[in-house]
Amino acid sequence: MSLPSYVVPLSLAGTVAGSIVLLKDYMSGGRFNGKERIPGKTVIITGANTGIGKETAKELARRGGRVILACRDLEKAEQARAEIVLETANRSVVVKKLDLASMGSIRAFAKDIIANEPHIDILINNAGIMRCPKMLTEDGFEMQLGVNHLGHFLLTMLLLNKLKSSAPSRIINVSSLAHTRGAINFDDLNSAKSYDPGQAYAQSKLANVLFTRELAKRLENTNVTVNALHPGVVKTELGRHLPIAKSYISSFLLKPIMWLLLKTPSQGAQTTLYCALTAELDGVTGKYFSDCREKDVAPAAKDDKAAKRLWAISEHWTHVVSETSENM
Repeated sequence: MSLPSYVVPLSLAGTVAGSIVLLKDYMSGGRFNGKERIPGKTVIITGANTGIGKETAKELARRGGRVILACRDLEKAEQARAEIVLETANRSVVVKKLDLASMGSIRAFAKDIIANEPHIDILINNAGIMRCPKMLTEDGFEMQLGVNHLGHFLLTMLLLNKLKSSAPSRIINVSSLAHTRGAINFDDLNSAKSYDPGQAYAQSKLANVLFTRELAKRLENTNVTVNALHPGVVKTELGRHLPIAKSYISSFLLKPIMWLLLKTPSQGAQTTLYCALTAELDGVTGKYFSDCREKDVAPAAKDDKAAKRLWAISEHWTHVVSETSENM
């Protein structure tokens, strides 16, 4: 008895569809399956109104934390807050103004936190900008270096005493695999002589890892840990300056491939959640993670001399007095 003619094509289509789903799941990387809850703990997440930051905030709120959405766009942040509260039934989700392109805004935010928050248990430096046209921050820094590195450097330094008094506490810096293509151009760190958006982005992401490495050394014996991570290649607003995002035709034609290869924001948040929550990382510091596993960094990210030099410049440019001497 022969099979109907449509059976084989349907079977083949089902096999192909199943394979695509399995491939998509594989491309999504690791998932954090820990059951940890954080009632009574306070978390600050920069750039939490969209993308990875929003998904991270949502999950941490679901686990009982007091979550502070530190955002530049207050309208979008309030919308995100309403959605998170509705989905998690946790009303301890707070919006506070933070513009990482403004040293004044960062200082005002930190002053508010220090005065009004009894403790900070987790600081997630998540916000970022990628491959933008040449722009300067309010204080005259190249935008990617200013937001991705200097803004988070200043924020972390200003909140460091609060993090120490709240120990055990964690600092998490969202970097990128792009750090492997980066180089710290000390001769033109602020891209004043020439500007390439890709190189400036990679430099800022390398700066995130070098900052993590140096800060971990300075925080020895404080019970405050700091780690960096690559969230994966994620479909978020971060890519809005990429050429493909500006071409409707390219976006349309490549949409199926992008769907297959890119993580969703929820998938992109998994390594951040792992670094924030898992007991496996108690006391682990100065490391770099991707897909919920420790990974090695580029040789340039192991350059202790460059890390110290970048630290000194960052202190000078942000006018912050470090209390994290190497002799702590």
